[in-house]
Amino acid sequence: MKVPFTWKVTGWFMIGWSPEFETGKTRALHYFGDDMVAYRGESGELHVMEAHCKHLGAHLGHGGKVVEDRVECPFHGWQWGPDGCNKFIPYQPDRPNKALRLRVYPVHEQHGCVFIWHHPDGAEPQWDMPDIFGKFPQFTTGPQDYYRAYPEFSRRLEGEPVHPQIVAENAADSSHFQYVHHATVTPRVLDWQMADREWHFVAGFPDAGSDDPDQMALRFHSHLFGLGGAISIFEGVQQHRLIFTCTPVDEGRSDLFYSIWWPRIPGDDSQAPPDDIRERVEKQFLTTVEDDLGIWRYQRYIEHPALAKTDAKPFMTLRKWATQFYDTPAEETVGT
Repeated sequence: MKVPFTWKVTGWFMIGWSPEFETGKTRALHYFGDDMVAYRGESGELHVMEAHCKHLGAHLGHGGKVVEDRVECPFHGWQWGPDGCNKFIPYQPDRPNKALRLRVYPVHEQHGCVFIWHHPDGAEPQWDMPDIFGKFPQFTTGPQDYYRAYPEFSRRLEGEPVHPQIVAENAADSSHFQYVHHATVTPRVLDWQMADREWHFVAGFPDAGSDDPDQMALRFHSHLFGLGGAISIFEGVQQHRLIFTCTPVDEGRSDLFYSIWWPRIPGDDSQAPPDDIRERVEKQFLTTVEDDLGIWRYQRYIEHPALAKTDAKPFMTLRKWATQFYDTPAEETVGT
């Protein structure tokens, strides 16, 4: 997908789920065109940093070892700390190279999801990653009221030709539900507003059994946290929470992450959902991302769209809001 803006977007972006990052092991990652290494130290804290050792360029995520809270290069045993600094050289143990430092990506873990802060120039986080269950305080349910999202209700779709802004623009588009998701009732955007680095909106699904057009059978509350993704909750006949995120890999492609927290059956204290709920959620809800991808994979970005009167203002306002997350211009050769 060709877009007129960079794929090196500023913000918080999901890179996986906590159980995928085991204590004492390294993991190779690649996002925003950069090779990274993730490792969880013996303290349990997760770290993500530039992947290639400053000595002779070995990849720390392929054969690297975790030593206490440091990562050890598989080539010559140089060790790097959570701050990215060289801490130990085995053949000159009293003289680490203090001038060398790997780029460090701030990490935030919550409710089994892992996020990193990305800024194209390496600047520190400019805002906090919002809490999935801290959102929508009008709904008092907490993590204990839901089955776990990972692994049963989580999906990763890798290397898709989708830019994060394309995903974000769904927030201003309720009409596609009828055509893309085969909804029997077309939802309406009931409210939307900018809130600094966030975009908030509420969509309602009219009650087909009511004569009152303002009577909603279901409301969908969603908060975008920059262009990294959206945290959402359903109110009405469905009561689940979800997060849907898009993280650029290279120019022209991204990984998509999708997790659902489904309400626990009263009295059931197990973490894993029962088989009947799992089958229902997989069939009815986890497939919706594939519906969207059926459009996104072949979509052309229209910089000056011909919009209907009802969606013009929220759509163009969202696009203007999104410009704050581009701190670098688009590269000359953009992805297709």
